[in-house]
Amino acid sequence: MNCCCPHSRSASKFFSLFARCYRWRFEHRGFEASQKQLLEGLEKAGYEDKTVLEVGSGVGHLHQTLLERGARSAVGIELAPAMNDQASDWAAKRDLSDRTEYISGDFMQLANEIDAADVTILDKVVCCYPDAEGMVHRTLEKTGEVIALTYPRQTWYTHLGVGLSALFLRLVGSAFRPYVHDPRQIEQWITDAGFTRCYENTTLLWLTQIYQKT
Repeated sequence: MNCCCPHSRSASKFFSLFARCYRWRFEHRGFEASQKQLLEGLEKAGYEDKTVLEVGSGVGHLHQTLLERGARSAVGIELAPAMNDQASDWAAKRDLSDRTEYISGDFMQLANEIDAADVTILDKVVCCYPDAEGMVHRTLEKTGEVIALTYPRQTWYTHLGVGLSALFLRLVGSAFRPYVHDPRQIEQWITDAGFTRCYENTTLLWLTQIYQKT
């Protein structure tokens, strides 16, 4: 299914431009600090022999690493088809094609067609979507045991950076915008759904949180 809203279409075009760069970066430099924290938190929560759903899965480096470390299978949902092309190629080279599935499109529109998973991941996805509440709740509906997130900390400098990014995107004619959503509200949505936070860490820019179903 194609993205229908201007924001999703613009986000798809924007991230497709950088697919090869993302692939090269992770192949040569590995995980960012916030993603290392995400893996640390998931180790604590447990993912061995679990199914994984990653929304905004990029070039696949995160869930493919989980598969290599013991997860059972993974589905990646990604707006940018070029990202999925890179992820599929990378999965083949890592002998993971039979345990991965990649779907291109807007998760909010595709959610009804996607099976639930034991573990769901939103790595730097909440900040790319205007409807944070809808995104979090739809992901929770697909989460059996563990939900893992990284998103911007609510600081003056993240607001400034996001504001400047939005200005640049407006000037170049893109409808895509980044966002800084309230972490307190995000945590409230997740805990109201019956999850308890079991891990939290930060970098200068990012907040990493892992929640387990109570």
